[in-house]
Amino acid sequence: MAEKRDAYVQKMKAKMDEWNAEIDKLKAKADQAGAESKIQYEKQLEDLRAKRKDIEDKMAELQQAGDGAWEDLKTGIDSAWDSLGNAVKSAASKFK
Repeated sequence: MAEKRDAYVQKMKAKMDEWNAEIDKLKAKADQAGAESKIQYEKQLEDLRAKRKDIEDKMAELQQAGDGAWEDLKTGIDSAWDSLGNAVKSAASKFK
């Protein structure tokens, strides 16, 4: 069971690195935007950062969980992950 959990954690860390790169790109676009647009972009980036923090917290909890509990935590992480992915895609489409 521990091997499955470790593989899942590694997979999520790789995905998190990808999303962090996307968030960094959005931050760069926000920095170049005009004042009014920048406020809107910053609100979206703040939301993305909160979602990312939620996943990071859940991942830390997952790593500490026993073999039986990690499957339950995985469901919550998958849901939070989908939420972050959708938020990043939505923000990216608005930043164009």
